Amino acid sequence: MSCIRIFFLYSVLLYAEAAFSQNKAAIRPNVIIINMDDMGYGDTEPYGMTGISTPNFNRMAREGMRFTHFNAAQAICTASRAALLTGCYPNRIGVHGALMPWSDRALNPSEETIASLLKEAGYETGMLGKWHLGAKPPYFPTYYGFNSFYGLPYSNDMWPVDIDGNAVTDSSQKVAKFPWLPVIDGEKQVGTIRTFADQEQLTTTLTKKAVSFIENNKNKPFFLYLAHPMPHIPLAASAKFKGKSELGTFGDVIMELDWSLGEIINTLDKERLSEKTILIVTSDNGPWLIYGNNAGSSGGFKEGKGTIWEGGTRVPCLIRWPGKVEAGGICSQLLTNMDLLPTICSFTGAGLPVKEIDGIDFSALLLGKTRKGPRDVFYYYYEANNLKAVRYKTWKLVFPHDSRSYALGTRAKDRHSGSTVKVTVPQALYDLAHDPGEAYDVQKLYPDTVKKILRFAEIAREDLGDDLTQRKGKNVRAAAKLRRGL
Repeated sequence: MSCIRIFFLYSVLLYAEAAFSQNKAAIRPNVIIINMDDMGYGDTEPYGMTGISTPNFNRMAREGMRFTHFNAAQAICTASRAALLTGCYPNRIGVHGALMPWSDRALNPSEETIASLLKEAGYETGMLGKWHLGAKPPYFPTYYGFNSFYGLPYSNDMWPVDIDGNAVTDSSQKVAKFPWLPVIDGEKQVGTIRTFADQEQLTTTLTKKAVSFIENNKNKPFFLYLAHPMPHIPLAASAKFKGKSELGTFGDVIMELDWSLGEIINTLDKERLSEKTILIVTSDNGPWLIYGNNAGSSGGFKEGKGTIWEGGTRVPCLIRWPGKVEAGGICSQLLTNMDLLPTICSFTGAGLPVKEIDGIDFSALLLGKTRKGPRDVFYYYYEANNLKAVRYKTWKLVFPHDSRSYALGTRAKDRHSGSTVKVTVPQALYDLAHDPGEAYDVQKLYPDTVKKILRFAEIAREDLGDDLTQRKGKNVRAAAKLRRGL
């Protein structure tokens, strides 16, 4: 064989290998998760809101798929965020509640996250916004697989400021315990949120940084986790949105979040990345209803944040991936934010966590290969480890427990807080297909369904435990315990 022929064959092989590598990289989609804070199921037009214009949420619903039975793993900040990033029930990994700035717990760095898995797979990973899984280094996002982080370590209401925007120095007031709200870049504090004027800039600043992240990483696969601090109170909209809605400050904030979503969609379109990017928009839990017109809407579902009723856990979810996900599709299958991790890993080729997770891959459902979702059962845990309800398909069995009630409490308006009432909840069975408001107990009509769900509850108690029945789970892992001085 002549040298020329050998050289020609060698060149062909090199070209084929390069083309294969490029094609392999091309089919690895970018991933963007936008996680709103306290956005209720009914806070945007695709989910029934009136009085607020949300053209970009409407566009997401028109160009992507709208999920109507999507649940946060728990109806509170820290626990929900841990579930989303790790694919685990929060109590499996020792996480519960909402961490305070002085909390001695954090997400264990030994847990693998969407970020760490995608980083290992060669993705550029970045986070913007509210973290709330560890208040100090070494428990910031950069220790959990994110190459970069800019945002707040916890909720934007954890600051020593009253409802009028005045600094609180009276130690008898609860908010006086909070430090000034830090802004973190990587691991270092680069700013402080001290006024409502500072809060007004959060959405715009995070949006601009999100756009820059996309533009700077457009030539390689990336994962962006944008966790907006709002519409969690205190609400604040920038000058370009103040007074623009019919629903006061809350409406203005939703309109600005809608603008933010539009900026991201437009950037993907401009950079020709839309067909290469899975864009997911959801919320960490339902609305904090004691804040009245400063809170959102549960969309008619019962109660809100901090409860196991549908108004607490059922949240909006929109997924856009042009050419892959059905445009204008509606999915009524039971899903959770834990299911995002294995689904994303399936699409990106990233490996799954070594340790056990609870999320279930729904990529086939998302691509229209099936109409049947992979999940039939969802456990409603709350507090440290109380199993308060179990959903099986369209049925929901609620166990006796104590709960807050917004319906029996008081509402407030304009930054003022109302109150909740503690109630004792009896066992009840609800048929969510015919009774989404959880108003009618039908356990006497369907005793066999109750028995079946009780068997699922026993599986959960053996696996994860249940403080309500004094059961210890066999497969739970510990959260990180912060050392003194950190």
